[in-house]
Amino acid sequence: MTSETTQVAQLAVEALEDLKAVDIRVMDVRDLTTVTDYMVVASGRSERQVRSLADHVISQAKEAGFVPLGTEGHDTGEWVLVDLGDAVVHVMNPETRELYQLEKLWEKPARLRATEADLTSDEADSDAGDRAATAEQQAVL
Repeated sequence: MTSETTQVAQLAVEALEDLKAVDIRVMDVRDLTTVTDYMVVASGRSERQVRSLADHVISQAKEAGFVPLGTEGHDTGEWVLVDLGDAVVHVMNPETRELYQLEKLWEKPARLRATEADLTSDEADSDAGDRAATAEQQAVL
């Protein structure tokens, strides 16, 4: 993880905190996608606040020398996405956030991968045991 990657995610969080965003969550998605390293999800209490929060993230990013790659949804104010490259910021009204549940979408694959890793290591242990048993059987013959 580069310090610039961490810096852009932290900048987004601080900008959201400045304007009193609600329930800010940062998810490390580096092992799940190549699109971005971090997803930052936050809620605003109204469409106006959602737009203001996104605008503040954009202005703070530009001020720090990060050029936003794009934005989506600013016109409606229900869900504004700000693409900062290493971090993608999702600012939503509470109803939209509850409907799409991005945290569950991105956290569930991480839990599944951990379980798969456990299975893979168990299978590797089992394979190693099988190889050892086969070697013993061949030595006896």
